[in-house]
Amino acid sequence: MSLRKQTPSDFLKQIIGRPVVVKLNSGVDYRGVLACLDGYMNIALEQTEEYVNGQLKNKYGDAFIRGNNGASRHFGTRNSLFPSLCLTRALVHWR
Repeated sequence: MSLRKQTPSDFLKQIIGRPVVVKLNSGVDYRGVLACLDGYMNIALEQTEEYVNGQLKNKYGDAFIRGNNGASRHFGTRNSLFPSLCLTRALVHWR
């Protein structure tokens, strides 16, 4: 039985609408439901929570994380519930 190799694009399409963790280089994690993202890795999350050193600090609801086109990214799964994306920019939220 052979498994088809999954591209990052395939992976990202599969996780739209699912819970994700977005890890910034600063060490801050944002957890929420992935609403959408674009080619620049700008990310929109729903039900967003901010974690610093593993501790819940804020709840934002809807949030936008600006991507950085020049940064390297790693795609993988943290566990079966939360795929993980690594980015470098800060979060801006809206209500």
